[in-house]
Amino acid sequence: MFTIASLWIPFTIIAALGQVVRNAMQRSLTKPLGTWGATNIRFLFGFPFSLLFLGLVLLATGDHLSMPPTVFWPWLLLGALSQIVATGLMLLAMNDRSFVVTTAYLKTEAIQTAIFGFVFLGDHLTWLKVLAIVIATIGVVITALRPGGEKSFAELKPTITGLVAAAAFALSAVGFRGAIINVPGVSFVTSASFTLVLGLFVQTLVLTIYLLWRAPDVLRGILGLWRPSMLAGFTGAFASQFWFLAFALTAAANVRTLALIEVLFAQAVAYYSFKQPIAPRELAGIALIVVGVAVLVGA
Repeated sequence: MFTIASLWIPFTIIAALGQVVRNAMQRSLTKPLGTWGATNIRFLFGFPFSLLFLGLVLLATGDHLSMPPTVFWPWLLLGALSQIVATGLMLLAMNDRSFVVTTAYLKTEAIQTAIFGFVFLGDHLTWLKVLAIVIATIGVVITALRPGGEKSFAELKPTITGLVAAAAFALSAVGFRGAIINVPGVSFVTSASFTLVLGLFVQTLVLTIYLLWRAPDVLRGILGLWRPSMLAGFTGAFASQFWFLAFALTAAANVRTLALIEVLFAQAVAYYSFKQPIAPRELAGIALIVVGVAVLVGA
């Protein structure tokens, strides 16, 4: 039996699964729309669904929303804008010859989230949970590396790009959690849903203005592909809804560490769908992820 406090565990697992599906849908739209066009879909078409989710939550809970306090807005902007910056840096990494190493650095997000959560929100983490975060992160890094990739660890560019992108993703998680816990007088479900609506609104506004300025043809292309974009937007909003529900209940570091099981889902898809063999190095990394997640959940 799950208590309310432990519901963050199934919420995170559902969110991770939803994110895998959303990424697959976005990937199919990247070719016709470009990377930023496909990225904007998760915000532009996810926003209406977030409004629907919030409406259903308000009907179910009977909560009444009021204007959030002043402290809410800096946290919201930190979460929304940091996520956009992190995505941009990640896209830069995709064009770098050391992408695999940069990806490995991106997986330090859980550790950085723990640090930022402690510094800015006072999130309490036991030493056992810190150990779990470190073990799972090492496992993901080992799984992400490819033979010969370790030679690029000494290069400055992938190091900076990967670590700064991971820091931006970590700040995004902490920012959204900071906003959620500062919505007063409502249930955690309502505060999470309300924060998601405003976060997606800010992100949609920023990216749409950017595309109007730099690539108006992309926006026309997005509207022309509204049917697949609608489905991608729904899965994106669905995954984000559960990320935010998890953030409402526990430290962001716990959520982002458990979210590393996404790597296991990806490995399973590669093995069962594409018959790609799993190397001994990947098995070792997967074992560390499982150990780290088990320690985290049991702590």
